Amino acid sequence: MLHFKPRFRGNGNFGLLQLARLSEQRAGNLLARYSLIDFAERILLKTVDFIYSKYPQPLPRKEKLVNCKIISHRGEHDNRSIFENTLKAFDKVLDNGIFGIEFDMRWTKDLKPVVLHDRNTLRLYDKHIDVNETCFSDLRAAVPEIPALEEVISRYGKRLHLMVEIKQEAYPEPLRQAAILENLFSELTPEKDYHFISLSPEIFSIINFAPKSTFIPVARLNLKSMSQAALQNNYGGVAGHYLLVTNSLMRKHLDKNQKTGTGFVDSENCLFRELNRGTEWIFSNNGVKLQTLINSSLRQLS
Repeated sequence: MLHFKPRFRGNGNFGLLQLARLSEQRAGNLLARYSLIDFAERILLKTVDFIYSKYPQPLPRKEKLVNCKIISHRGEHDNRSIFENTLKAFDKVLDNGIFGIEFDMRWTKDLKPVVLHDRNTLRLYDKHIDVNETCFSDLRAAVPEIPALEEVISRYGKRLHLMVEIKQEAYPEPLRQAAILENLFSELTPEKDYHFISLSPEIFSIINFAPKSTFIPVARLNLKSMSQAALQNNYGGVAGHYLLVTNSLMRKHLDKNQKTGTGFVDSENCLFRELNRGTEWIFSNNGVKLQTLINSSLRQLS
C-alpha cells in the first residue's frame, strides 16, 4: 500500500468525525487554530481580490479573448441549489461554453474513483460517510449526487477540458488503481483533453500511463518549491494564486515550454490582467460570469 499522508488545511476536509476521535481539548485547539488560519486566509484573499478588481486593465487583444481558457473550479455551484463536483454543476459549465472544469477525485473502499473534494460527505450532504471506507454501491445509495469518475469522463470528455485533482490518500493497490485510471482515460488525449493536478506532486508517481507534461503541481503559499518541482521534472507547468505567480516566474516556465494557471479570478480587471500577461488557464469559482465578460468584450471588438 502507498500512503500519502493527508494534511489538515482547515477547508472542511477535517470533518467532525475526525475531530470526535481526538480528545476534546485537542479537538478544540485544532478547530480554533485552523478555523482562525482559514478565516485569516479568506480575509487576505478577499482583500487582494478587491484591490485587483479596482485596478484598471486594458482590453486584451481579440486573439487572447478568443483563446481564453477558463477552468470552472468544481463546476458552477452555490452548494445550495447546485452542489460542487456534481453533474448539475458541470452541465452549467458546458451549457455556457466554458473551456473546462476542475474537479477532485477520490477512491471508494472497492476502488471505484468518484468525484468529491472532501474525504467524507459531512460538509456538503450532512452525512457521516467516509468515502474510502464505503463501497460505491452504498455511497451511491446514500448520496446519489456524487458522480463516478467514469460518468464524468463519459459525459464531458472531449467536450470540456478536464483538470483532475488527485488527492492525498492511501493507495492500497497502486498498480491496479493506475490500470483503472488508464482504462477510464483511454479514449482521451493527455494534455489536449485532460491534465492531472495536485497539491502534492509526489502522488503523480502513481499515474504511469500519462506523460509528465500532463501533470500540473498546484501551489498554495509554496509556489517556489512547486515551480521548481515542475521545472525539474518536466511537468506541464504550475498553477497558483495570481498574486504569487509573477511575470518572471511565468517566463521561466515559458522558456521550458511549460504553462501557468492562476486562480481564483473573479473580476473583469483581474481577468484582463491574466489574459494580457499570458496566463494559460484561469481558474475561477465564477466561470459563467467570466465567460460572459469574454463574450461581451468580443462583441465590442466585432
